[in-house]
Amino acid sequence: MSDDIETPDTSLPADAATPPEGTDSPPNTESHDPAVPEAYAAFMRQGWGERELDLPPHPVAPWAAKRRSRLAETFPGERLVIPAGTFKVRSNDTDYRFRPETAHTYLTGNQTTDAVLVVDGGESTLYARPRSSRQTDEFFRDRQYGELWAGRRPSLNEISTSLGLPCRHIDELPDVLRSSGKTRVLRGVDAGVDREVSADQGRDEEFARVVSEMRLVKDSWELEQLQEACDITTLGFADSVREWDNVLKYGERWIEGTFFRRARAMGNDIGYDSIVGGGKHATTLHWIDNSGPVTPGELLLLDMGVEASSLYTADVTRTIPVDGAFTSVQRDLYTLVLNAQQAGIEAVKPGAPFLSAHNAAMNVLAHGLEDMGLLPVSAEEALSPDSKVYARWTLHGTSHMLGMDVHDCAQASTDIYPRGDLEAGMVLTVEPGLYFQEDDLLVPEELRGIGIRIEDDIVVTEDGWRNMSDALPRDLSGIEEWMGALRA
Repeated sequence: MSDDIETPDTSLPADAATPPEGTDSPPNTESHDPAVPEAYAAFMRQGWGERELDLPPHPVAPWAAKRRSRLAETFPGERLVIPAGTFKVRSNDTDYRFRPETAHTYLTGNQTTDAVLVVDGGESTLYARPRSSRQTDEFFRDRQYGELWAGRRPSLNEISTSLGLPCRHIDELPDVLRSSGKTRVLRGVDAGVDREVSADQGRDEEFARVVSEMRLVKDSWELEQLQEACDITTLGFADSVREWDNVLKYGERWIEGTFFRRARAMGNDIGYDSIVGGGKHATTLHWIDNSGPVTPGELLLLDMGVEASSLYTADVTRTIPVDGAFTSVQRDLYTLVLNAQQAGIEAVKPGAPFLSAHNAAMNVLAHGLEDMGLLPVSAEEALSPDSKVYARWTLHGTSHMLGMDVHDCAQASTDIYPRGDLEAGMVLTVEPGLYFQEDDLLVPEELRGIGIRIEDDIVVTEDGWRNMSDALPRDLSGIEEWMGALRA
């Protein structure tokens, strides 16, 4: 596939005047910051040498160029606006670590704040906020953008050279957005951009749908990034088990912190808040408090994924015995979930309905619940869309799309996802589970408080599927041996 990708021309247009990098707008400061006398300000604006950032060509540049071309062809003659977004406040003057809008990075590779991609008449321009000018207070006073506070931002030329994309100063963007022409905006990302362009709900929703659907089928570069995320995730799971003495001492929090360390060391971040559910906490689907103990004799559910530096994320779940060996009851329940997952994985192939994996897994679980005497009707009756009483103990869907977002392509048409068919290059999770709440009087007491989920990341291939997270064992003996070797 890579043979037909051309390297784009990274040069700026001949008539592209480069404005001063930095603005004279008031810097982002706080009331408790020290006063800045003019003498100090003047002294800070002089005597600085020049240095260039070493930004090599971004490997996604040729792929992103093809994506922009495809997007432009979908909306010929229109102006398309895709912002990266800006900082979000966590508390008072403290922001969350910035993470750009997925569609923006998918189409550019850019991960700097405040940038906006404009595709107009087939031509693409990135409007970006570059490094601080040493001739303004922003350089040494601004908490969000100042070089001495937040680090050296790349220059327009550095961004352009790295991404293979013409860049202009973000201050030029308002005039572009106010000019005549049919414009579509990816809404809800940048409030300033939203204000500049009058909304057309139908047009903008169609735009968001198309941008989301573009990511359904992954190219070979994306699959490499997802595989890398899965491989780092495997290391993070191993780190957690290797530190089992501290896990037993400090509980769920220790695993959360241990996995995060691996994610930051080898990737960008975690792809989502880690779920570390010991004992009954495993029955809460999105247990992210991770504040409980890890108790011998119980099971521990770990749902964790690394976001690679390219922003592609893994999403893997394993349920492991705290003692390193499953009890008889745990083995029986785990085997049922594992069989359900395997049935779901084997249902994945090109042309199969997206829901095939879910239906195959639920069929196994419903019959297993029937064999346990838990269903009020037969398994076949329970599986009827008019019944679904088995879902009291399965709760959620078995699959979702995976990519740069952990729940990827969420704005796609429901006729395509989830009601459409699978294609080679799609990546989805397969993650059935059984959850018996601690106060569920309809199950035997020995089952109450047990939650089991097994999840892997599956790519649809030309002739079936491939498990991208299979380096992490999921069968009973494999888990026990894996834990034993790491704890030793």
